[in-house]
Parts: sequence; structure tokens; C-alpha cells
Amino acid sequence: MVAGLEDLRALCGRDGDHRRGWAFVRAMTEAYGYPLADGDGVDEAVLRSTEDRLGVPLPAALREAYLLFGNRRDLTATQDWLVPPQSLEVGAGGVLVFRRENQNCAVWGVPENALGQDDPPAVLDAGDGWVPYTDRLSVALVEMVMSEAMFSGYEDHVDNRELDGATLAALEAGFEPLPLPVLPFWAGMEGPGVRWLSGPDVLLRDDGGEWLWVHGRTPEAVQAVRDRLPGDWLMVPDD
Repeated sequence: MVAGLEDLRALCGRDGDHRRGWAFVRAMTEAYGYPLADGDGVDEAVLRSTEDRLGVPLPAALREAYLLFGNRRDLTATQDWLVPPQSLEVGAGGVLVFRRENQNCAVWGVPENALGQDDPPAVLDAGDGWVPYTDRLSVALVEMVMSEAMFSGYEDHVDNRELDGATLAALEAGFEPLPLPVLPFWAGMEGPGVRWLSGPDVLLRDDGGEWLWVHGRTPEAVQAVRDRLPGDWLMVPDD
């Protein structure tokens, strides 16, 4: 059972409540060894100053994310990075950029005309212009935390490998899809997207049917995935 799964389902449902997303983040980070604590969020005064500078309120979902975990680099800036409030800007394309790929190969944002919504859509630009990313910003932010927590995971709690047809079929047969939508894969926009799956004490991310990441609550859980999906895993511990 995935920690906080019912909250994730509620977030991703038709009438999703972004506050259920934060409940999932709390449960997931606790289960995987990165519990949230007081002081992990950005100070309210910083957000007010940012809103004064921009001339518009931030969407509630983005505000709440900053207040809850905005100072936790292990959850927001291990691989790609959540833009600090002080650096938020509406660009020439009329989009407020809230996240950047670590080499600026892709950026995530919210259209300026949607900033008045509590949980507006998020969009992605991987070099060819803005395209839809998620129907709700909160879903993009929750997925961000899942990815960044995985990349910051203890060495023996994570692994990754290339996917081939046989392994992809075994992955689909042996693991359960999470209720997150399939997201555009910025490094392969023309192909399959990014999807998340789960197994006993593990979360798995399939990047476009090309690469697989696994994040386990324990080293044993990661090894169980290796055993079930044998192949050239990159983080196999030395004997």
C-alpha cells in the first residue's frame, strides 16, 4: 500500500482538492525518510513581497507549496529546481515560470491569465513553445516532490536502468499504475510520457518507455525490483 494513496487519488480525481495533495506529500515523505517539519516552508512575508512585486496574488496551490516545503532543497531542487519566490517572473510569453530543468532545457509555468485561479493549469516549454502539462498546478508540484525526493534518495534506496520491450512488459504486468496522469516527457516530447507505478515499498517512474527509476523505502525493496526486472541496473551494490 502506497503511503497516502487515498489522498493522491483524491488529488488526481475529477474534482481534485489540492489540499489532499499536501496530505499525500506529508505521508510520502514520512514513509520514505524525508519527513516535513516546521521551518521547511518559505516565510509568509516573502510571498507577500513577491505578490506585491508581481502585482498579482500567487495561486493558492503554489502559495501553499512554498509555505509547506519551499525551503527543502531535497524535495524541490536536487535535479531540477523550484524557482524561489524572489525570482518568480512573468516572461515575455505571458507565463509565470515556477520550475526549471537543471540545464534550462525545459521550464514549467502557469499562464498569466490563469494566475487568479486557486489551482490553475500548468504548462511546459521544452524548447518548442508552451504545451499543456497538467490540468492542475498542484498535480505538477506533487509530482515534482516525488521526483526530487527520488533523486535525493539514499544511494542504496534508489536505482535506474534502460528499458527494453521485455522489461517494459514485465513492469506493466507486475506493478500498479499510480493515479497521477501520464505527463509530457520533456526529453522526448514526441513519444510516450512519464508515468508512475508502485509496488511493495517502492515507487517507480517510467520516463517515456525509455528509462526506469525506482525509489524504495528500504534497500531490500529496491533489490526485490531488480530481482523481478533483471537487467543492467546502474546502482547494484558491490558484493
